[in-house]
Amino acid sequence: MSQPKLTRVLSGIQPSGALHLGNYFGMMKYMLGYQKRSDLFVFIVNYHALTTVQDGPRLAQDTLQAAADWLALGLDPKICTFWVQSDVKEVVELTWILSNVTPMGLLERCHSYKDKLARGLPANHGLFAYPVLMAADIVGYNADIIPVGKDQQQHVEVTRDIAIKFNNTFGETFVLPAAEINEDTAALPGLDGQKMSKSYDNTIDIFMDEKPLRKRVMAIVTDSTPVNQPKNPATCNLFALYKLFATKEEVEDLRRRYLAPGLRYGDVKQELFERIRDFFAPYKAERERLLKDPGHIHQVLDYGADKARAVIGPIMDEVRRKVGLVY
Repeated sequence: MSQPKLTRVLSGIQPSGALHLGNYFGMMKYMLGYQKRSDLFVFIVNYHALTTVQDGPRLAQDTLQAAADWLALGLDPKICTFWVQSDVKEVVELTWILSNVTPMGLLERCHSYKDKLARGLPANHGLFAYPVLMAADIVGYNADIIPVGKDQQQHVEVTRDIAIKFNNTFGETFVLPAAEINEDTAALPGLDGQKMSKSYDNTIDIFMDEKPLRKRVMAIVTDSTPVNQPKNPATCNLFALYKLFATKEEVEDLRRRYLAPGLRYGDVKQELFERIRDFFAPYKAERERLLKDPGHIHQVLDYGADKARAVIGPIMDEVRRKVGLVY
């Protein structure tokens, strides 16, 4: 008897340098949980990164580092498909093919493009056509589920529109993907209470050395409630971050401490620092080991690219035939 087909889950990650708590708890931990219950595809989107990074050595180093980060945190290339976007060239060909069924108006309505222009990024074709490349990334592997933040939800909707247009024009070809939003981790607070983001310089990096890590944790903004007064855990950035590392019982114990006089924020910050340090210590050690052996990382990524090509290859054969590129 054949095994039931697993849902194919796909996610692309930017090679954007140091990872922070928002990256890990907002997306990476979530994705790692899919490994044993889905057909998981994870890739490093270095073509996408070219829209903002135009420093070759930096992008190359960040790509290798991003691979080491994922492997150190527990991504298993034997049970998922893990590769670098640019190692599977078919996606570029598919991007061009899909561009020819993508209405200009569809791209002009994309919020992400407008937001990036508003932040001062120069208008160029790569930034404008970003959703078409993202669509090729998704439909080229017939992915079912795309876990994304709310800011990327529209791009999955654009992918569906492009796939529908292609299917209607050339015949049923692509699976229509669905976005999956994890509401629980949508807005992890940074040091200042805003969403944790490199743009705000309010992050706590997960692989920091002990001294700078402690300095960042101690910089978390708290209110000015006196020590001898109860404090409100529901509005406290420090409490929100502490919950990530504590059991339900530990969270309730801390809540009781907040509601009673005598709690010092400095004591809670010290406890949070120790929990972050201890939680990520084994992953940090594994990451350092991996980065000393880049040859092994390349072997893992080559293996993943072969697996990815085995999936996208037959789909591209069908696409080329349907659009008339096979003669």
